[in-house]
Amino acid sequence: MKPHSLTLAIAALTLLTGATAAAAKSPRTCFPARNVSNYAVVNETTLNIRVGVRDVYQLNLMGICPDIGSQNRIAIKSRGSSLVCSPLDATIVAEGPFGRLQRCEVRGMRKLTPEEIALLPSREKP
Repeated sequence: MKPHSLTLAIAALTLLTGATAAAAKSPRTCFPARNVSNYAVVNETTLNIRVGVRDVYQLNLMGICPDIGSQNRIAIKSRGSSLVCSPLDATIVAEGPFGRLQRCEVRGMRKLTPEEIALLPSREKP
């Protein structure tokens, strides 16, 4: 193996090991879809949901979900089981114009820290 190739291989292994360690430090968080008690629309592609009493998750949608801000209620449909553990596990369902249901796929999901929740403007707190 050439010295240059060996250096690249070591660099790649170091990056991979660092990424694995970072993933191990931030455990995957899951929540039951039925425990969502409230939501607040940030904009047409982002919403914050309250799960249980303390937890708030921010969901980023795949695209614009135009009528989500005008809804009194939405549903979170989970795939596979009742647990939502990744963005692929959830779809937001809201009633669109003329009573048609619109489905908004979730692209990103993260649990907010207590500090982040405290800093949210009141209109963005679920």
